[in-house]
Amino acid sequence: MKQWFVITLFISARLAPAQSVSTLMGARPAGMGFVSTVLTDESSIFNNIGASGRLTRAASFFAYEVQPALKGANRMAAGMAIPIKFGVTSIGFFRFGDALYSEQTAGLGFSNTFGIASLGARINYVQYSAEGFGTRSTLRIDFGGVAQITPQISVGAYVLNLGQAKISDSELLPVKLVAGIGFKPSEKLLLTTELEKDLDYRATVRAGLEYVIHKKVFARTGFNLNPSAGFAGLGVQVKRLKIDYAIQFGNVLNAVHQTSAVYLLSREKGK
Repeated sequence: MKQWFVITLFISARLAPAQSVSTLMGARPAGMGFVSTVLTDESSIFNNIGASGRLTRAASFFAYEVQPALKGANRMAAGMAIPIKFGVTSIGFFRFGDALYSEQTAGLGFSNTFGIASLGARINYVQYSAEGFGTRSTLRIDFGGVAQITPQISVGAYVLNLGQAKISDSELLPVKLVAGIGFKPSEKLLLTTELEKDLDYRATVRAGLEYVIHKKVFARTGFNLNPSAGFAGLGVQVKRLKIDYAIQFGNVLNAVHQTSAVYLLSREKGK
């Protein structure tokens, strides 16, 4: 078991400041430095599940991230959000790695809006597999929310692994607390920042911005501290299709590319 865990740490140390690979997905938040706490879009089902309670249209989501400097370390995610009468249900699937080592997550979430706040929870089946060392799995619970304080200011927070699930008797899955704030001084500009704290590691600071170039064309940028990284991205929406691209520059993996696509399956809820 110790050898299996060393493999996990060896790979994860190159990809995230925690024992497991980050499951943050979506080229929109990626272009903004992965600041996802206060963003309400289809990628929320993988990030702050509470924010997905504000979604008004059924949609499918797909994202793929390529890390050219590290073979076998690509990430992918696919999911769907479905507004219902009493909230929004969602399902998502995440995978990292290859036949040698991989991490998989399947999640089922529910969220709803109460006044100015939107709250949600997600239960995840998490599986780790390493060639020659077998497979380990467990259940993880995430909880989050976001509130619109004023038309310009929103705040949000979420916790990963609320129940402190373990992969074995002595190996706890990462417990992360994330809190952030968004400021929208105009219809064209969104500024965001957040703080992520893993219980066993120093805090990560993220900041990002999104600017509307022309109607449904978007430009994004952001940065992280600990570890240090820079980000940039573009997005466009054509009728029901949203396509986003992001690139990350860091000291460890050089350029990392992520693209995502969203297809809106229905009209807005209530129309």
